[in-house]
Amino acid sequence: MSEAAAGGWLVLLGGGEFTFGETEEIDEAWLERTPAGPIGFIPAASGSIDYAKQFMTYMGERFDREVEVIPIYRERDARRGRNAERIRDCAAVYLGGGVTDHLLDALGGSPALEARRRKIADGGVDVAIAAAALACGEVVRSDFGGKILPGLALAAGAVIETNFDPAHDRRLRKLLEGAAGAFALALPAGSALLLFGDGQFEAVGTVFRLAGPEADLVPLVEEEEIGESS
Repeated sequence: MSEAAAGGWLVLLGGGEFTFGETEEIDEAWLERTPAGPIGFIPAASGSIDYAKQFMTYMGERFDREVEVIPIYRERDARRGRNAERIRDCAAVYLGGGVTDHLLDALGGSPALEARRRKIADGGVDVAIAAAALACGEVVRSDFGGKILPGLALAAGAVIETNFDPAHDRRLRKLLEGAAGAFALALPAGSALLLFGDGQFEAVGTVFRLAGPEADLVPLVEEEEIGESS
């Protein structure tokens, strides 16, 4: 685990369509750990205003939670001090899905990324779904040509796969070949992994771990630490 995750929760969501109720169980899991106040939604991965509006409606109708859009769409937005303050001040920050490359381009090395790290370190909740969750790993595969790119490394030592089908793990194994020393966390749609400090975690649904490119794919069990070898 990263030092940034020592105090709060980094929450990785495997995917699913919230408008069809596919993420209610996993959203309940992180909302239970979220204090009162608005959820900060970051649309950088999709760039979609409609996505943000739909998420607002879902959170309001299903959980009676307010959502505030944190307007980070591109790199210059992530460098604005006001947006870093919004990340700091919201009850939890939620990064919507979309295109991983877009999120990396916007957040990489920015004050907004540092604000996310500080939020977790200070005991806050940082949530990322699908493509945004992929970006939290050490490396990711580009959506444009498949090149291996540095990730945001919020989940240090790990590479992450979402919308995962355990019957088709070749893509994940290939990604691990380009990430020496890393292990993989694989989340099917509708699953979640809540990461706390010192390797502690809670899983909702079945989440898989892969210790290396040739290792066996095994479900995580909560008696072990996230970084343990299998």
